[in-house]
Amino acid sequence: MISELKKFEFFKCKDLLYEQGQLEAKAVIEGVNPGRVFVDDINHPISGLIWLGNNDGFIFIGDEKNEGFNNELNNFIDNIIIPEAIKVGLTWFEGIGNHRKWNTTIEEVLKSRKLGSWNQRVYTLQKDDYKCNSELAIDQGYKVVKICETLFENNDFSIKNIEFLHSQILEFWSSFETFFCVGIGYCMIYKDEIVSICFSGFVVGNIHAVSIETIEGHRGKKLAQKIAKSFVTDCLNNNIVPYWDCMESNKPSIAVAENIGFKNVFNYIGYDFSF
Repeated sequence: MISELKKFEFFKCKDLLYEQGQLEAKAVIEGVNPGRVFVDDINHPISGLIWLGNNDGFIFIGDEKNEGFNNELNNFIDNIIIPEAIKVGLTWFEGIGNHRKWNTTIEEVLKSRKLGSWNQRVYTLQKDDYKCNSELAIDQGYKVVKICETLFENNDFSIKNIEFLHSQILEFWSSFETFFCVGIGYCMIYKDEIVSICFSGFVVGNIHAVSIETIEGHRGKKLAQKIAKSFVTDCLNNNIVPYWDCMESNKPSIAVAENIGFKNVFNYIGYDFSF
């Protein structure tokens, strides 16, 4: 039977994580970022499923050949996951394996569900690779500002769309306080509005996953690259390793990462099906 662990029990899954796997899985299990964890045995888990707190998918962890867990998965997805996912507005199941061996299992177990797939690329940036010399010119009127509590609270109402910043942070973090304790971020402001944001989405130790978003209407102006450089400079000055995870088909995102100096460290496959 697949059961849900309470947050204080997540530590039981530490040994199930693949060392070279996704940062997001480690961040949830370590209790840094929000998420839910479902396992085959609440006392001695062998296999599990992590539901990321930002609703950005599910990560299969542990033993991919665990027949007891695998045989229950479809029933569990239909009766527990899908009804709860629909409540929060999801229309797709997106799942990935914490290591490559899960790919065959996912394809076999979910083969009756019109399964689609995509490729994902993971990059990291080391100090020696950072291309920091070239100053990037952007249109007049845009300015980069570090995200601080004063900006966040917006007591003087100087930012017209402060809810954009709030919603982005709370998508990844359980509270603003938690973000400010462990994360960093920058935003691009234009005419009293935040039009682009780059911040720590997931954090494990000194590794910070980059989350970046630019409002439609301001894309294609190299704002993402400009703001990412501010974020990266801050990271490297504080011995933080920036971590960039994006779809292989997202050419603009890959271009931003590679133009700054990020190096591709591993790739993985994602799977999805519609509810």
